[in-house]
Amino acid sequence: MRIHQLLQNREYPNCSKLARESELCTRTAKRDLDFMRHRLNLPIEFDARRNGYYYSRPVEQFPGLAVTEAEMFALLVAHKAIAQYHGTPFQRPLETAFRKLSGQLDQSADFTLSNLDEVLSFRPFAPEDADLEAFEIITRALRQRRALTFVYRNLGAAKAQRRHVHPYHLACIENHWYLFAFDVKRQDMRTFVLTRLRNPEIKPDHFTLPKKFDPNEYLRGSLSVFKGGDDYEVVIDFDTWAADLIRGRRWHHSQQLTELPGGQIRLRLRLNSIEEAERWVLSWGAHATVVRPRALAALICQTATELQARYQDA
Repeated sequence: MRIHQLLQNREYPNCSKLARESELCTRTAKRDLDFMRHRLNLPIEFDARRNGYYYSRPVEQFPGLAVTEAEMFALLVAHKAIAQYHGTPFQRPLETAFRKLSGQLDQSADFTLSNLDEVLSFRPFAPEDADLEAFEIITRALRQRRALTFVYRNLGAAKAQRRHVHPYHLACIENHWYLFAFDVKRQDMRTFVLTRLRNPEIKPDHFTLPKKFDPNEYLRGSLSVFKGGDDYEVVIDFDTWAADLIRGRRWHHSQQLTELPGGQIRLRLRLNSIEEAERWVLSWGAHATVVRPRALAALICQTATELQARYQDA
């Protein structure tokens, strides 16, 4: 593509110039030119006076690669998934990359892509409005492995606190952005929600990311993002209506599904906390019943009692 651009701009590149610019040997540059001339049938000629190559006739578009319909669908899915990164620094480069990729398609492939665009969409639920400036500072600290300070308010807290951390990983989980970082003062890992983080500042000191840190392992016992220190066998029964929604989805890497009489289903998980499990079970209303642990069933019962008291006069 770079050779194509130079030729199209009539910059008359030769093999030596191409080798220097692309950090290739001159033989490789010559093979690339031969491939473009003989395999892609591009009108490349050599101008001895200018000591460089040029297009002898206009080339409207660089020849597109052959793409299957399955690959086309995958390309469209990638484009639609950009919606999940709306409001982050990733949005613009992702859209630019897609335009570059789709710009290389031939007319028939471009027509197929346009038709598929009408039958597929992504609609993320309640995506966050990310603070772009803060997001860019955090991602820069991650890339450079430098310490970070910011003002952070814990969930439900009235006041915010100053935190000093070593940022390890940034993740988008269920349309929320989280920073996994080592808290220097507390000497422990912490998870920070970006929407409750303000005034990030990169510090001059560098840190080394522990080789043993793996975000997948770190969250292995979590239902979503909350990490606890316990070990629970969580067993939940779902009625016939909910069973159809539970089947065929990977809710957790530890899940085990057991079919029950009457079309019901039992879900068994291994978690290190039950806080997120409580909210998840409540989201199913009367369609889910906690079998164990008793601590989780007690939380559900307590919440149900409070809700009944709140709405009994409604």
